Amino acid sequence: MLEYLLLVVSLFLLVKGADYLVEGSSNLGKLMKIKPLILGLTVIALGTSLPELVVNIFSSIKGTTDISLGNIIGSNIANILLILGITALIIKVKVRKNIVKKGIPFTLFTILFLFLILNDSFFNGVSVLSRIDGIILILLLGVFLAFLFKHSKEDKELIPEELEPVKHSMPIIITMILGGLIGLTIGGKFVIDSAIEIAKQLGASEFLISATVLAFGTSLPELIVCVIAAIKKEVDFVVGNIVGSNIFNILLVLGASSIINPIPFNTIFNFDILFLAMITIWLLAFMYLGKKHQLERWNSILFLVLYVFYMTFIISRG
Repeated sequence: MLEYLLLVVSLFLLVKGADYLVEGSSNLGKLMKIKPLILGLTVIALGTSLPELVVNIFSSIKGTTDISLGNIIGSNIANILLILGITALIIKVKVRKNIVKKGIPFTLFTILFLFLILNDSFFNGVSVLSRIDGIILILLLGVFLAFLFKHSKEDKELIPEELEPVKHSMPIIITMILGGLIGLTIGGKFVIDSAIEIAKQLGASEFLISATVLAFGTSLPELIVCVIAAIKKEVDFVVGNIVGSNIFNILLVLGASSIINPIPFNTIFNFDILFLAMITIWLLAFMYLGKKHQLERWNSILFLVLYVFYMTFIISRG
């Protein structure tokens, strides 16, 4: 019982830490006059990916590499199916053409690239996300960020929008950012400890625990940000946060994790990666083929049903 209580408290620290960090980073971005779309794709996306980053760093240090991979795959699937599904029930999620044409396809590229490098030794049954692979992923993130900022200056669609006024002074912003980082660090350490213990008690795999409980817990910041953004009709934040977070999760989080400790890969989890690729293609199709480039409510219902299917499948798989 103590491990379950510790897991709940640790997830709370992760969510609150991310909340303070995102709030502080958002206000810092507004002080620096960063456009909402870019803010969503970078500052907010990075902030909401920090729980995954912290969890994965601790799991890599401890050598529990199945948690690293399961957390990212599970979180990215939850971001699309669960979080976008819930958000699209609240408001029609409409996206700008530049996000549809460049952001989501790049997300798909990162998934397929991850699949290839994880299966580079498929035929001899041994595969690993090596330190060299991790460095390549980090370099790809640098390419994406450079392209994003260059494109933001040239793209006429990125019309400057009215930002909400800055709510806090600089000292408070810095305090929130530092407090958020502390909460994330403490929460991340105890999340790993409790998750490993629960997995042992239940006889479940570390991948299963990380792809379900941890993935949902570390995706709570994205859920909170997207729901609040939907209520405030800040649609750019919604899609920008999901697209950016999924890119950061693969390129930054898995990249950093594999540099710390190479991640062995069991090919049984190819299904999970290909499932993630499939729903990303569907997201692109729904938003690209639709005349208004938006998710309808029936799309959101389909996403939620698919999420239930995925959870049922991996739990039955064990």
